[in-house]
Formats: sequence, structure tokens, C-alpha cells
Amino acid sequence: MLGEAGAAGNYGGRNFHFGVREHAMCAITNGMSLSKLRPYAASFLVFTDYCRAALRLAAMMEIPVITLWTHDSINMGEDGPTHQPIEHLASLRAMPGMMVLRPGDANEVVEAWRVIMQLKDRPVCLVLTRQALPTLDRSKYASASGVARGAYILADAPDGKPDVLLLATGSEVALCIAAYEQLKAEGIKTRVVSMPSWELFESQSREYRDCVLPPQITARVAVEAASSFGWERYTGFDGSILGIDTFGLSAPMKVVAQHFGFESAHVVAAAREQVARHAAKK
Repeated sequence: MLGEAGAAGNYGGRNFHFGVREHAMCAITNGMSLSKLRPYAASFLVFTDYCRAALRLAAMMEIPVITLWTHDSINMGEDGPTHQPIEHLASLRAMPGMMVLRPGDANEVVEAWRVIMQLKDRPVCLVLTRQALPTLDRSKYASASGVARGAYILADAPDGKPDVLLLATGSEVALCIAAYEQLKAEGIKTRVVSMPSWELFESQSREYRDCVLPPQITARVAVEAASSFGWERYTGFDGSILGIDTFGLSAPMKVVAQHFGFESAHVVAAAREQVARHAAKK
């Protein structure tokens, strides 16, 4: 245990230095939670592979352990494919009882913590980026308080009747906002939906979910720098999913993003294609 100054031998602090022992870290925090403490653990998202048994037990025991997972995508390009999570978000979402939160800016992180502090009977994975993200102007876009409902309308068509929906989590929310501004300039009515937590969103009423994702609007683009697995739940089989279904790439961050198409221009192109395709069906 490290003291406030991080000095070895000073046991007055609150942080354990576990070393490279992710499974032990999560197993110990499980025990601390069962002892009525509110612990958290933190590491890189890719290393949830080592923690899976302990994370699964936390979910099974319904204990409110907080786990923070950083370096959440291919954007940490120089570390290469071994350190770039691809399937990890999908696998955590598939775990019964686990809540996953991947906020898109500083405001969403604050709101995510408000959600986390109220949890009493389930563990949570708070998934964060390594790179700096823009903090969205909430006087221009919707309040981040919508995080409490899992997904919310961040930016919308002026009349509230969009032609296409852009869905995203985490660092890709900013990409969708940039695409939204471009599409708006082109006269394409667009809605951006930030979806930090599928679990929270699925717990909302059908009325709310249909309000955010109107069933009649089938032109949809989901954007997440991770496995595309599961996004068809929200895009439908005719929607477009900009994800990653290979392992990553060792290169500078901007090169990796360009290689996998995580640029606003690619989102704009996918949105245009969706609008054209669905218009042709009418």
C-alpha cells in the first residue's frame, strides 16, 4: 500500500500498488467489497482478459466493485496489437450483471460517476481513453445528464425529424459530432446519439428508447473503435457499423485511425450512403 507521497513503507495512503497482477487485483477488490468497503481497481482495458474470472464473480455476487479501464482502443497505436482492445467491450457487455460505461467527454465522465456512486448490487466497468478528447460545448449540444439513461440525443435535426442516426460511444462521439456539423451544412438532417451504456439504455422504457432511436428511421451508422459485434441490435441489418473486426496495427495514432477509417469524413460518407440507400427503398 502506498502513502500519500507514494513512498514505500508509508502505509497511510489509500492506493495499493499491485504490480502486474490484474487477476489478483480484481480478486482482492472483490474481497474488500464483501467487507463493506467501496474499492476500485484500474488497468488497461486489454488486460481484462486476465481478470475475467474475478470480474465474473463480482457480477455473480452482485457486489458494487468499480473497475477503471484506460487505453480503450486502437488509438494507442504505438503499443501495437497486443495492447489494443478489440473484442473486450463486447465481451464485457455480454457478461450478465456487469454494467459498462464508456463516456465520450469530461462531462460524460462526471455523469458516469454519478451513476456509479448509486450502484449497490452490481459491478461496473468505466472505460476511458488514453488520448485527450474535446470537451463538448453543452450550451450547443445536449446536457450530459442523459448518461443516466444509458443513451441520449446529443445533437439533433432542427425539426427533430432526422434522416439518419449516428450512434457512438467514447472517443468516437466527437467524430460523430464533427460529421453532424458537416452533414448539417449539406442539408442532411442528422441525429447524434451518445450511447455510453447499453445496459442502462436497455433498462429504460420502450417509449424512451423509441424516442431516442425512432423505429421508423432505419438509416443508421454506429461508430465504435472496437468489435462491431452486437451493434446490429441498434443499427438493424441494413445499417452501417464502423467498427474493427481484425486485430490492431502498430503505428502512430493518426495513422492507425486513418487505416481503420475512424475519421469524420468516413462517418459522413457512411451517413450519405445510408440516406441514399433508404431513400431508394421508399
